Amino acid sequence: MVFTLGAMSPGPSLAVVLRNTISGGRRQGVATGVGHGIGFGIYAFTAALGLATALSVHPGTELVLKWGGTLILVWLGIKFLNHAIEGPRDEDGPIDIESSGVAGFFQGFFIAIFNPKILAWMLALYSPFIEADVVLTTLLGMGLLGMVIDGTWYVSVAMFLTKGDKVNALRRKAHIIDGAMGAIMFVFAGLLITGAL
Repeated sequence: MVFTLGAMSPGPSLAVVLRNTISGGRRQGVATGVGHGIGFGIYAFTAALGLATALSVHPGTELVLKWGGTLILVWLGIKFLNHAIEGPRDEDGPIDIESSGVAGFFQGFFIAIFNPKILAWMLALYSPFIEADVVLTTLLGMGLLGMVIDGTWYVSVAMFLTKGDKVNALRRKAHIIDGAMGAIMFVFAGLLITGAL
C-alpha cells in the first residue's frame, strides 16, 4: 500500500509520464512507465542493500544524486519548453515513432534514478525491516515489489489516457501542456536545489 501511494503522489515522475503519453501516444507513455518502474526497482533494491551506510560514510553520494536530479529536471524542462514554442501540432498527424520507445524509457528511468526524494523515502520505508542477517532473496524481493507496483501504476496511467479519444483531445492542447510541464520541471529543479524537495 505504501508503494502504491508513493507512486500515485504527484511529482516530476507523473508529469513526465503524462507529457510523454500525450505527445508520443501509448507506446511512449508505456515505455516511460516501464523505465520508471525499473529505475524505482533499482532504488528499492539498492536502498534495501544498504545505501544508507554509503550515504553516512560518503556524504558526496547525496550531492551527486541532488545535482544529477537537478540536471535531468532542467534538461526535461528545456525539452518541454522547446516543444511548447513550436506551437500546436497537427492533431491528426503521426506520432513520433522514432523517439517513442527508447526516449520514453530513458526519460522514465533517469527521472527515477536521479530523484533523491525517492531514495530518502525508500530508506525511511525500509529501515524498520532491514536486519544484519537479511538474505539476498529478501532484498531482491523488495526491489522487485517496488518495480512491479511503480511500473504498473505509470503504465496504467498511460493506458488509461490512450483509451478512446482522450489522447487526441489532449494532443490538440499539447503545446500548452508542454509549456506547463516545462515550467513544472524548473520548479522541481529549484525545489531540489533549495532542499525543499
